[in-house]
Amino acid sequence: MSRFFMVRHGETEWNRIHRIQGSSDIPLNDTGRAQALKVGGVLSRHRFDLIVASPLSRALETATIIARRLQMPLPLPLPALVERHYGEAEGATRADLDARFPGDTPVPGREERDAVQKRVTRALGDLAIRHPHADIIVVTHGGVIRSVVDYAAPGQYNEPIRNCSVHSFAHSSQGVNLIQFDDPMEVIARTLASEDFVEQNPSEARDRAS
Repeated sequence: MSRFFMVRHGETEWNRIHRIQGSSDIPLNDTGRAQALKVGGVLSRHRFDLIVASPLSRALETATIIARRLQMPLPLPLPALVERHYGEAEGATRADLDARFPGDTPVPGREERDAVQKRVTRALGDLAIRHPHADIIVVTHGGVIRSVVDYAAPGQYNEPIRNCSVHSFAHSSQGVNLIQFDDPMEVIARTLASEDFVEQNPSEARDRAS
């Protein structure tokens, strides 16, 4: 059995002002870098075998800060861990979204939730095959983590996925199972940010409200 400790990246300026990021490559701000350093300290209480990350800079820099804090090799970037593509909604605020795509208007180019879930769970399965019985840090995005939570524990958790929060999973012959949403190892990290992924992402907030 392999275990995955999925970490959401630190804060960016688009997080702060509630713009939809998706696959747009928005870097960490200073708050995000401080969050990454602190969660690295939390994770340093444990031993990990590998650290991987989305190739988007906000996730890869978060992972790099954590790896240095844990004195691990630099993170391996995995394209399958990239955030959900929001198509023409990327860069939009809630007001922009409501003006351009009111109600249930389809957003051109937006990736389907099922597609996100399939590519991410497949990537975790591949990692588990290549690294059996390993404890692996996976630094990625709110939408990616939410897709795995919904796959492993459908309908059970609607709590916030905050910047630099940690969520643990196990992979066995039965597939991906949730160990702990907001893993207790990151109790300190829960105080690092006051806002969650859905609050920061107007598209996700509107979808969850519908």
